[in-house]
Amino acid sequence: MQTQLPPSPVLTVDGLSWSVGGQRLLDDIGFSVPAGKMIGLIGPNGAGKSSLLRCLYRFLRPDTGLVRLDGIDCSAIPAREFARRVSVVQQDTPAGLDVSVRELVAMGLTPHKGWLEFDSAADRRHVNEALATVGLSKFAWRPFSLLSGGEKQRALIARAIVQQPQLLILDEPTNHLDIRYQIQILELVQSLGISVIASIHDLNLASALCDRLLLLDGGRLVAEGEPQQVLTEETIARVFGVCCRVSAHPQHGKPLISYFYGYHSGDGHGQ
Repeated sequence: MQTQLPPSPVLTVDGLSWSVGGQRLLDDIGFSVPAGKMIGLIGPNGAGKSSLLRCLYRFLRPDTGLVRLDGIDCSAIPAREFARRVSVVQQDTPAGLDVSVRELVAMGLTPHKGWLEFDSAADRRHVNEALATVGLSKFAWRPFSLLSGGEKQRALIARAIVQQPQLLILDEPTNHLDIRYQIQILELVQSLGISVIASIHDLNLASALCDRLLLLDGGRLVAEGEPQQVLTEETIARVFGVCCRVSAHPQHGKPLISYFYGYHSGDGHGQ
């Protein structure tokens, strides 16, 4: 029986470094994003998570290293083609957009349309399906500015769905959301079946919903692997400076982190 080889990674990063004012903020980072997997990017504040993501979606140009999409150097991919293949949902929702939810979602069609090309029936159906996927069909003609934080994030993810990307990049998609919407947003992203890399602040959310984790500290990749490999008591203490106990979650068996308290006393070790 012939052995089936694993699919090639959608994204590969080799030796990526980036500096500002002579200070190296990302240092020799390398990893890959397998097809159809959700990768969580975790680390303390200032670790370089947002900077790394900005290098991946070409907002920043790395000093050294290569970022490849399907084996092709991303810097060599034309902007329009890159926009068809990579979709980005940033940390903060856009302010002052005077459009309806449906109009915002339809913006995901832009990389696929020619100059002055009108939307087709298939395009409109695709927008309707994306709105239904994120549960916003009844809000289609509501002004985007009047949505709640969780609804705005869902609308932006619907726009990304319409874009039909190979890779979805999210920078703190659960920022400022209530816990219900944090879970809902990440479960929605996980259900899409596409390759995802997302920076996530909450370690328990990252553990529960990501296939693999990348742990950054001081601009370096210090751990990589499945949640059970990365989220150990020793690693969390070393990188985040807190004491905790890691156990198996009663529902899904992945690491559940319980933190110890008492840092205000000044000993820095919890009680």
